[in-house]
Amino acid sequence: MNFETYLLGKRLDSANYRQVQNEILPILEKGCNLVIDMTPCTYISSAGLRVMLYSRKVAASKGLNIYLVGVNEHVKDVMDITGFAGFFKMFSTMEACLEELKD
Repeated sequence: MNFETYLLGKRLDSANYRQVQNEILPILEKGCNLVIDMTPCTYISSAGLRVMLYSRKVAASKGLNIYLVGVNEHVKDVMDITGFAGFFKMFSTMEACLEELKD
């Protein structure tokens, strides 16, 4: 499977959502599935959720997938409450994600 990995920073919020979106979209435009390593991320705002949703829509329109790795409990709670968790396949570790992607 063709994919690229993107390492998210400590926060995804109004201060950096444009930068993150501008770094993610070219990966999807190349036709690559995306693995977002969220291990460092401890906070996501509504602006961050919009980036995630928009990225998912772009990926889906191209027949691509976005996988999330290492989502911390606080961020997962926010994604669960907002219904966003159902839009992404999540893995606790990069190894688990890569194991599934190799098939």
